[in-house]
Amino acid sequence: MKSQCKLFVSSAACFILIVSALSAQSNINQSRRNAITRAIEEVSPAVASINVIQLKEYATRSPFYDPFFQYFFPYELHRQRVKSSGSGVVISPDGYVLTNYHVLENALEVVVTLPGGEEYQAEIVGTDRVTDLALLKLDGKNFPYAKLGDSDDLIIGEWVIALGNPYGLFDVSKQPSAAVGIISAVNMDFGRQESGRVYQDMIQTDAAINPGNSGGPLVNSLGEVIGINTFIFTGSEITQGSIGIGFAIPINRARTVAEELKNSGRIDRSFSTGLHVQPLTRRIAQYLDIPFSSGVIIVEVEPGSTADLAGLKAADVIISVNGVKVKNAKDIFDVIEGNYLRPGDKIKLKIYRDGKKKSVTLELGKIKDSFW
Repeated sequence: MKSQCKLFVSSAACFILIVSALSAQSNINQSRRNAITRAIEEVSPAVASINVIQLKEYATRSPFYDPFFQYFFPYELHRQRVKSSGSGVVISPDGYVLTNYHVLENALEVVVTLPGGEEYQAEIVGTDRVTDLALLKLDGKNFPYAKLGDSDDLIIGEWVIALGNPYGLFDVSKQPSAAVGIISAVNMDFGRQESGRVYQDMIQTDAAINPGNSGGPLVNSLGEVIGINTFIFTGSEITQGSIGIGFAIPINRARTVAEELKNSGRIDRSFSTGLHVQPLTRRIAQYLDIPFSSGVIIVEVEPGSTADLAGLKAADVIISVNGVKVKNAKDIFDVIEGNYLRPGDKIKLKIYRDGKKKSVTLELGKIKDSFW
């Protein structure tokens, strides 16, 4: 009887040990799955690899070595078809794909590959150089798509994931690569670039963004797209890899641009104020007894225009627009375009009139004529 009891106790203890071990293993497995892994699992099916055939131009020196011919034929222009790749994200079940403009620039052909390897010839719905955004359309329906979040509700230090096609690795694995980091900063303004792109209110992250990641989604731990990965600082002119300083376009702006591209195929930034201006020179300043010579002087105001309604007059001097000092009409355009303003939006002018400075609010109107 005692031996049977010992056997029963041993079996019970062994069973408890096995159950404990299985429970511990289950806890370990559960701990491996967290908000980050769930977000990656949720968004990855909507991440696209974008392969582009582009037309690139390059110049070579003229074959004429005579100085006379070198003067008239300094170089020859050549065109070449080249391949490049980037990333994108499907944002609707009917196959709209959001990406960067620079991924598609000069594109002759665009092929989008989704996880699993399915390829689609993509239609370019519209592009916008200023915001560096573009919208593609895939033929089909019921596509897996990503949920868009709110880029106005970001926390510095919160976890984010950069998903995409760095160095063309999507073509190897048939699935996007993921890199995890945090939001390092928000509202980063870089202004207008030589390319004509304007990067304002950018999201900074230390999640690794590398060549090929451009156009891919930056995702929060809820599985929502909060930005479009766009460019990085490399710290060197030689290397192009990530050093933990990358930037994404906020999704709230990207959503607005994508909607307009979907509806009209372009972003209409034409506007009118009814003003005709020229730079304020020292000579004009002396003639009009103006105690400074930096600014833009109004030479004509169109009757009935928004400038006329705002009370602006000829000989008023515009000193600044939205707090930015201006010296010519282009400076004013840059402020308006740099802030993505449209007809109906308002700008604040600081003007000089009759020996006094004052502030004027001016609404941008719809374009009617040659006046800006």
